[in-house]
Amino acid sequence: MSRSAAASIMCFALVVTSLLTACASGTGGAIPVGQYKEDTAAPDAEYVIGVGDSLSVQVYDQPQMSGKVRVRTDGRITLPFVNDVQAEGKTPLKLAAELEAGLKTVVLTPRVTVVVDESRPLTISVLGEVAKPGTQTYERGSGVAQVLAAAGGLTNFAHKDRIFVQRASPSPVRIHFTYQELTRNVGPAALFRLKPGDVIIVE
Repeated sequence: MSRSAAASIMCFALVVTSLLTACASGTGGAIPVGQYKEDTAAPDAEYVIGVGDSLSVQVYDQPQMSGKVRVRTDGRITLPFVNDVQAEGKTPLKLAAELEAGLKTVVLTPRVTVVVDESRPLTISVLGEVAKPGTQTYERGSGVAQVLAAAGGLTNFAHKDRIFVQRASPSPVRIHFTYQELTRNVGPAALFRLKPGDVIIVE
């Protein structure tokens, strides 16, 4: 065998070994939680209204236009003079601005405030090697360790270095955790807070 052929085979073997190692680690494409930087400039850094939220809408000096409403399953609310308005997916400030724009046909200079009286619970899906996989509701501000505990903990087949949070917004990202990080109760893993729509996967 020529020296160049042997070198090519060795390079191929190194590539295959690297790929197998990446697959075995289960972290391919995932960002370690210690390196994950949340986009605090994104709109969802503020509270985003969702289905089931109870809102208090106050139109200054217009009590007949004010009131408490709950966001319906279609994501809308109904108010006098503006009828159905899309609320889901908007921040309270954005919704207030849109309501002000809609009320300008009946009020000279409307001033609207929107307050979330009661927020929807945090809904998280837990998949993979946990005792009780499925979708459950949790208190807002819950972390990964709390949700895993509520799901009955890891099974005997779970890989403790292959715990992930799949987050869709503001852009899809897969965040990697280890069981040791989560149980240490300090550092980025302990400070990480789940958001509605997050999915926890234990491989």
